[in-house]
Amino acid sequence: MDVFPLDPSSDRPPYEQLRVQIASRVARGDIAAGVRLPTVRALAAELHLAVNTVARAYRELETDGVVVTEGRRGTFVALSPSAGTEEAATAAASYAATARRLGLGVTEATQLVERAWTTGG
Repeated sequence: MDVFPLDPSSDRPPYEQLRVQIASRVARGDIAAGVRLPTVRALAAELHLAVNTVARAYRELETDGVVVTEGRRGTFVALSPSAGTEEAATAAASYAATARRLGLGVTEATQLVERAWTTGG
């Protein structure tokens, strides 16, 4: 699996750039289910990152259901990457219902999501 270089001038921290890159490529099908990802150390060396930076990206991908870690066997793209999509769709539907109930329009609701996304919560 090839990983594209990260942008050192980006406002996003390196672990987040890596997480987004891998998650996006999995969602598009560029990285197939079951593919073994490079080890944390190997990817850190390849990208000239700290080991903990790559480890954090992998942990967040695992939390999101994009990858699974199988101990010493390694980290693999989850066989069902759509599970995270389904959970996100459920959360989005709940948020949309709440926003409508509060009288927010689509633009206002979207701005709130974007603000939460960029501030990390």
